[in-house]
Amino acid sequence: MDERRQHPRYQAASLLELYEQHSKRYLGRVADLSSEGFMLCSALPQAADTLVECRLTCNTELQGVDDLQFTADCLWSREGATGQQSWAGYQIIDIDALNAQILGRLLQHLQAIS
Repeated sequence: MDERRQHPRYQAASLLELYEQHSKRYLGRVADLSSEGFMLCSALPQAADTLVECRLTCNTELQGVDDLQFTADCLWSREGATGQQSWAGYQIIDIDALNAQILGRLLQHLQAIS
């Protein structure tokens, strides 16, 4: 498989959960994260080629890291077998300066614990 990622990804375990910003609908758990995107593990398959306004929350309190808000594009989605989780890959396409700083601190934390 051709590896096209330009930034390292860090495993997030059960630390990070993703919600749609406006409806507050739970989308799933972030499996890994980079400055450019993430892989989502979800009970329901996600729609590929869809923009989502996201709110990413930390289940564990991390000094200096709050909820993040950004827009992401679902690049691909794979439905799991019956009774299994679905997976989706997202690219972060719009994030403001404050949320980018928070994301940077979160990535530093994930790097330190991996």
